[in-house]
Amino acid sequence: MSKVDWCYHRKNCNSCDKTSAFLDQHGIPVKTQLDARTTPLVEADALQLVDKANELYVTRGTKVFHFNLKQERPDNETLLGFLIGRSGKLRAPTVQVGKTLIVGFDQSTYEHVLR
Repeated sequence: MSKVDWCYHRKNCNSCDKTSAFLDQHGIPVKTQLDARTTPLVEADALQLVDKANELYVTRGTKVFHFNLKQERPDNETLLGFLIGRSGKLRAPTVQVGKTLIVGFDQSTYEHVLR
C-alpha cells in the first residue's frame, strides 16, 4: 500500500477536499499534513520541494503536465508558473509521495502514482 509522505492543503478548497476523499476512500495514510493558511509556503519553499523530487505532476484545469525532473528540469521561472498560485503561495493541494510531487487533483494521476 502506498503512503503520502507530505500533504499541503487548504480548508474549503474543492481540489483539497477531493484529495482528502480519494486518500480516505483508498485507505492511504498521510505522514505529515500542513495547512496552507497557517503555514504558507512561498517560491523558495516550492523550489526546495522540486529539488528533492524526481517527478512532478501538475494539474491545471483539465490538463495534467508531467515533468521528469531527472531527465529534463525546466528553469525555475517555468516551474514557479506551475507551482505558485495567484496568492503568491504554493498551490494546494500538493502531495509528496516518495520522490514524486503532485500539485492539484487529478484522479487518474493519483491512481497512477499511488497504486
